[in-house]
Amino acid sequence: MGVSGQPRGSDLLAASQRFERRPGLLSRMLAPGFHKLLDRIDAGVEKGALLGRLPDGNTRLLGGRGPGHEAEVTIHNWRALARLATGGSVGWYQAWEAGEWSSPDPVPLFALFIANGPTLGDAGRAKGGWKRALRAAHDHHRNTKAGAARNILAHYDLGNDFYAAWLGETMTYSSALFDPGHAPQTLNLAQRAKNAAILDRLDLSAGDSLLEIGCGWGTLARAAADRGAQVDAISLSEQQLAWARRQGGGDARFLQQDYRDTHGAYDAIASVEMVEALGRQYWPTFMDCIAQNLKPGGRAAIQFISMQDDLFDAYASSADFIQAYIFPGGLLIRASEFRRLAEERGLAWQDEVRFGTDYAETLRIWRENFDRAASEGMLPEGFDDRFKALWRYYLMYCEGGFRGGGIDVHQVTLVKEN
Repeated sequence: MGVSGQPRGSDLLAASQRFERRPGLLSRMLAPGFHKLLDRIDAGVEKGALLGRLPDGNTRLLGGRGPGHEAEVTIHNWRALARLATGGSVGWYQAWEAGEWSSPDPVPLFALFIANGPTLGDAGRAKGGWKRALRAAHDHHRNTKAGAARNILAHYDLGNDFYAAWLGETMTYSSALFDPGHAPQTLNLAQRAKNAAILDRLDLSAGDSLLEIGCGWGTLARAAADRGAQVDAISLSEQQLAWARRQGGGDARFLQQDYRDTHGAYDAIASVEMVEALGRQYWPTFMDCIAQNLKPGGRAAIQFISMQDDLFDAYASSADFIQAYIFPGGLLIRASEFRRLAEERGLAWQDEVRFGTDYAETLRIWRENFDRAASEGMLPEGFDDRFKALWRYYLMYCEGGFRGGGIDVHQVTLVKEN
């Protein structure tokens, strides 16, 4: 149990209560139109197919006109479609939690929906009052300095013992980088390869100064220190920093500090999957931090998660399942906008690579680890069944997003022009 006597993880569950509305009058008004909703989904699925088993005993095949992901879903209660029609991905999760739909494997279902996102339009997105409520709640979690600290507490301070149960020995909570020439490859080796790729971009020499923004449990900072760098690694998470300090790290200092309070002159900067936590209004501030803290000619290596450009506007206009339940205040990156912000500040955008399928594989392994820990009683005490189900859904949802190609992960080098 948590300090307050509440189950661990209750902050994430409690933060979502404002969205938990039973479909009422609006859903009853929509009831006669469920097959119209299915017709719209059918028309929008240009790639792949969805086999749907309905509460009235009928079966429908949606799509099936071109190659793509193939999924199955059983709708146990028409209310699931009402939730989807009004609440989008948030409503769809609530329907799953309520047992109103099931699937032998939800991952290809999520992949199918995002792969067909441009043609599905708003068929699976929040609408009307739901959309406004989700947007307002998300805005409430914007990442001011105080807000960022609260948002970090809700997610990352679930406990080091919780994350240690499934992340692997490197304690790295970001995409690994697998070598297709040496498959199969363990997660731990692939995580070390990812860290090496980030550090290789920085071309560090012994004695160089490195700022890491969002250091997690300190694995990358320790690897940089092993290469002879003098590292300032910053985070807002007390628990992550406590873990990192216990592990030590040569010439690495682990500081509880907001990136906006950083004022220095560094030879290099690294940041791995931190920018998704910022929110769009703080992207310019992040790029200012990079430009102001890098020495002329210095290099920054950034790893970030993006939303496909032609899906971004609809995505950013509301809030999805991840923002409502998992990462309060977060927003995936629009790569074209992120690049423009960098270049406006004299940061040359170089050597961009994308490896979304590696993230899908990372998430699959995390889920296997999580399921094993849960089934063998290896998760720490205090996490109830509802939270465990939420976390498993989150890992499947994200894996489907990467397999469907609607979201991607990037590494890029930014070079400060003289």
